Amino acid sequence: MIALDGRSGAGKSTLAARWAAELDAAVLDGDAFFDGGVELRDDPPAARAHACISWRRQRPVLEALRGGRAARFLAFDWDAFDGRLEPTTTVVAPRPFVILEGVYAARPELRDLIDLRALLLVDDATRQARLRAREGGVGPWERQWHEAEAWYFAERAPPSSFDVILDDATTSAAG
Repeated sequence: MIALDGRSGAGKSTLAARWAAELDAAVLDGDAFFDGGVELRDDPPAARAHACISWRRQRPVLEALRGGRAARFLAFDWDAFDGRLEPTTTVVAPRPFVILEGVYAARPELRDLIDLRALLLVDDATRQARLRAREGGVGPWERQWHEAEAWYFAERAPPSSFDVILDDATTSAAG
């Protein structure tokens, strides 16, 4: 079990896909477990960080895969974007390696299920440019989650809590 964590726009999904091809790994997209709501929130960043991705929904999925069983779950419906989950069950077959990728992937609540906690870093200018290209802009809704991420990496998952720290410039160049 590999947790690939990092700020939004760091390149986690791209790196996870590359690792999956090389390792015959299953990839779990952390965003499938989004649970933070679709409205603007005014609670503190710590509360948003705690609520953003549901580790309670991730845990049984990781436990099943760790036990060599297929995992089934309902993913957040990003297309509807009204708070509901997709109507179709996502099924993930067990593989020799499982990569949970996304912000909050290495959260302490899942530590007992994770064998390797990797942090992907990228300079802020690159990250912001990627976010603008991917999302068409960064508005108040996105900024509220970026504040929560900043709190998470400063307080709950600082770089010293990771087994491996990767630099996006190095991992991109390595191919």
